[in-house]
Amino acid sequence: MLQNNSPQLSNKQLLTKLTLPFVLVIAILVFKRFPAIIEKYFSTGIYIKISNFLRIITGWTNISIGDVLYTVIGIQILIWGIKIIRLLFKKQTSWYDFRIGIVVFTKRLMWLYIVFNFLWGLNYNRLGIAYQLHIEPKNYSKDETENLVCDLVDKLNESRRKIGKDSLPFFSYQEIYKVADSAYDNVTKKFPFLKHQNSSAKKSLYTGISHYVGFTGYYNPFSGEAQVSTDLPNILLPYISTHEIAHQLGYASEGEANFVGYLAGSKSDNIFLNYSVYMDLYKYAATELFLKDFTTSHGWELDSLVRKDFRDIRKFFNKKSNDIAPYMSELYNQYLLANQQIRGIESYNDVVAFLIAYKKKYDKI
Repeated sequence: MLQNNSPQLSNKQLLTKLTLPFVLVIAILVFKRFPAIIEKYFSTGIYIKISNFLRIITGWTNISIGDVLYTVIGIQILIWGIKIIRLLFKKQTSWYDFRIGIVVFTKRLMWLYIVFNFLWGLNYNRLGIAYQLHIEPKNYSKDETENLVCDLVDKLNESRRKIGKDSLPFFSYQEIYKVADSAYDNVTKKFPFLKHQNSSAKKSLYTGISHYVGFTGYYNPFSGEAQVSTDLPNILLPYISTHEIAHQLGYASEGEANFVGYLAGSKSDNIFLNYSVYMDLYKYAATELFLKDFTTSHGWELDSLVRKDFRDIRKFFNKKSNDIAPYMSELYNQYLLANQQIRGIESYNDVVAFLIAYKKKYDKI
């Protein structure tokens, strides 16, 4: 058995070590019940300063600092796990050591929750983009969905014809990030609250395994970086970039991030970005229409080149399909549910409700 010369702590003393983080966790849970306060003081106040600061200290390099941090932490957890297993097999631990381990683990877990919420997580409970635009996303009818699909078909066809050529042009991910940043500069003229400063969009270091993990992009709340998997059809990257930048601006909900990405991308004068936005939105809207009426899709109205582009994307993902991604998607689904996203991974499709509400107010998309 391991020799421990330091005096042993009582159960009460051990629990005392958890007092401060426990109180802070309770305070956060209470604070989350007041979205208006979060919107005013955190999401459009403290968080803006925090996120700008994080992007300043991580934006100077193309290397994903957040991914490096995740890798280091992952290695440390692996080493820690191996040590614990070895001690258990060698019976070199005591019940007291076990209790110490539980306290340390719980304490670190609570501090992780506290830091996560302070740096970003409280944005899941804000009033959000609907409040800022004075629109009311709500349940929508089959006719409203179909009208939206028809609008998106027109936008898709128009954008694709402007691009021309049978094959889509290719852009480096650095060029795409610049286009996404410019889109936010442009949309700020109409919606000042979408101001985005200090770019920190990066190629994910985990791009090579993205198809197994099941992600196309993600926001790192601990480094403020927007991460994009670049091992994807090039046309998908512009909209993914505007989506991840929306997360940087504090729109945590996936449906909101999709909608904010649309606001920026659709107002851009870059036709490649426009096309990328409308492709993804059509996918969401057509899926919702199919669920309401499986006999209607309006896919036959798409330009032949648009249909070709969709086929190419489908072929790409069919080749990359694997048995691990569905499990990782379910893990992410549980993460969203834990953060009050009641539709889980289906919340990406909530962008349809935002688009219909936006169209009702502005009479266009």
